[in-house]
Amino acid sequence: MTSTRQEIHIRPMQATDIAGVLAVQALCYAPAMNESAQTILHRLQQAADFAWVADTPLGIVAYLVTYPSQLGKLTRLGEAFQVSDSADCLYLHDLAVAPSGKGLGLGQRLVEHAFALARKRALHHAALVSVQDSGDYWKSLGFVAQEIDQPRQRAALTSYPAPAIYMTRKLT
Repeated sequence: MTSTRQEIHIRPMQATDIAGVLAVQALCYAPAMNESAQTILHRLQQAADFAWVADTPLGIVAYLVTYPSQLGKLTRLGEAFQVSDSADCLYLHDLAVAPSGKGLGLGQRLVEHAFALARKRALHHAALVSVQDSGDYWKSLGFVAQEIDQPRQRAALTSYPAPAIYMTRKLT
């Protein structure tokens, strides 16, 4: 499928999008990293304003799931989001672009969309766990690798297949 920028709509993720999200996830991640429909739905319910899809006439080709968190706090793979009441950070949990959407700038468009909302909500940082050798991509968007000192957070990081790298960037 070839899509032009005009045919792609970035919009809030809805519960009815879960099947499309799962299809993109299966195309993008190793099986050990695939999360269940129930997990994705629960996350959507926890932070509905912070999840988006890139939709085309042929279906979803990319998605981004984020939530307000605290800098230095990681979510284990498959774990429920814990949206922070005192958030200072937007945690980017999952960005995936299907092969049919590659080269269209969808990842960057979704991330920029998320950053705009984060800034409106006075979140001053963004954080994520880089997986599947995606560190160079995240570096191109201004993220920097960070060491994790707390044992609980290191354990969360090890829930992801190696190499998994905690990365952050300032949004202001």
